[in-house]
Amino acid sequence: MQQCIPLFIRWLETEKGYSPHTVSGYRHDLVEFAATLGDRSVSSLTPAAIRTYVVSLHRTNGAATVCRKLSALRTFVRFLLREKILAGDPLTGIVGPKVPRSIPVFLTVDETFLLLDMPGSRDTFPTRDRAILELLYSTGMRVSELVSRDVADLDFAEEVLRVRGKGSKERLVPVGRPAIEAVGNWLPQRDVLLAERAGRNRAVDAAPLFLNGRGSRLTSRSIERMVRSYGERAGISQIVTPHALRHSFATHLLEMGADLRSVQELLGHASLSTTQRYTHLTLDHLSEVYDKAHPLARSSDE
Repeated sequence: MQQCIPLFIRWLETEKGYSPHTVSGYRHDLVEFAATLGDRSVSSLTPAAIRTYVVSLHRTNGAATVCRKLSALRTFVRFLLREKILAGDPLTGIVGPKVPRSIPVFLTVDETFLLLDMPGSRDTFPTRDRAILELLYSTGMRVSELVSRDVADLDFAEEVLRVRGKGSKERLVPVGRPAIEAVGNWLPQRDVLLAERAGRNRAVDAAPLFLNGRGSRLTSRSIERMVRSYGERAGISQIVTPHALRHSFATHLLEMGADLRSVQELLGHASLSTTQRYTHLTLDHLSEVYDKAHPLARSSDE
């Protein structure tokens, strides 16, 4: 196991093109599993050993975590079968627990516009923060995709952004005019930060679209903290995350009549089934509107 895990991790990085965050998750889960086997070889990967492991997981983890760890193990086993390190699949017949279907957190249109208007004079980098919020909502990007964007990825004339998603798959996403203008307003301050960094005799990377106060590429964690802070200031009851803006982007498009396949392409989902969960949200919303507005809808006291 100690020899196979590094080979598997290298395969995820080079052939599958998984992000460092995803690779780190796989490594953590597999090292945890390997610890349960001790010094035993890969041949000890038997259905009995895996069932024992799954039972142990249920003692300290929820259903979603158990499913995630089991999924990592399945991917690892498929790799071992592909490399002919294993002759048979020890996971055959082993199923994970049922996980309740989670409903994505999203904002209403009014809440979204309120959030976008939050950055102001009291903030250190209001033009940057406004550009980030506008771009997240305009494109539906993941925060990991946003922080890895370079200035060269945004075509201001055509109003499209080149996004590299999971598995290093690239897609072109339209960018709304407000987001284009917000990014344009941020670029002069970005140039100032780069000049200040050069003035401190620090190495300058002029590629990143968004920078922190030190003139280096902004991190996902920093954006998550920023978005949450603006959500709290806006008085939005739920915790606002970059992913909530992604969910809002998809939900609002579907509510306005966009077709599911187009939304799938914009989000960069490999499977249409992943996008389909948003249809439950829009149907719930439409049912609520119907119940409140239609003369023949059932009254609440029936």
